[in-house]
Amino acid sequence: MPSLIDGKGAVVRDVEIPELFVNAKAPQHTLFRAVHRELANARAGTASTKKRDEVAGGGKKPWRQKGTGRARHGSIRSPQWRHGGVVFGPRPRSYSEDLNKKERRVAFIAALADRFQNDAVTLLDASAFAPTKTAQCALVLFGDGKAAKNGPKTLLVHARGEANAQAIARAARNLRSLAVTDDGALDVKDVLRFERLILTVKAHEAILARLAGT
Repeated sequence: MPSLIDGKGAVVRDVEIPELFVNAKAPQHTLFRAVHRELANARAGTASTKKRDEVAGGGKKPWRQKGTGRARHGSIRSPQWRHGGVVFGPRPRSYSEDLNKKERRVAFIAALADRFQNDAVTLLDASAFAPTKTAQCALVLFGDGKAAKNGPKTLLVHARGEANAQAIARAARNLRSLAVTDDGALDVKDVLRFERLILTVKAHEAILARLAGT
């Protein structure tokens, strides 16, 4: 059961797990495909090499065919030559993959449900939380600075456009165990990659609204 903490890190109350996440599960292959799609879609696909007919130079035969004692060659831009063309090298391409909307939703819900069911989610009332120093952020989110250095990898999720979001992100930059994102950018790989999630109240509401509307 997640706890709600205030801007000073004190526990206000325990919050019931949303019904959507109580018994939600997904097949392992659905989670795998969702994560694989997110990683693949992030690839630029801009790696490029030149084939032998695209490399500059090499129009002249380097030496005559016979009588030199050396192997015959027709161009210094053949693949076996330094600065020659590349055989079967990478070419610009798209790595993007598709996954239907229903499977994406099921995977996202299952990933969040796993964190809720394993007490790895904390809710934060960020209305009065506007830290100006990293130490303040560490104290509220981890309890002390040592825990912030050696504690579980944590992802803080705020709502897009939330009032204190910039202040929180600025103060959290030097915390090794903490990353910050917004609810719109949160995806399956982020939920599974971090051991602990801290959701602001507004982010929590926005995520539930987003899943209810799909």
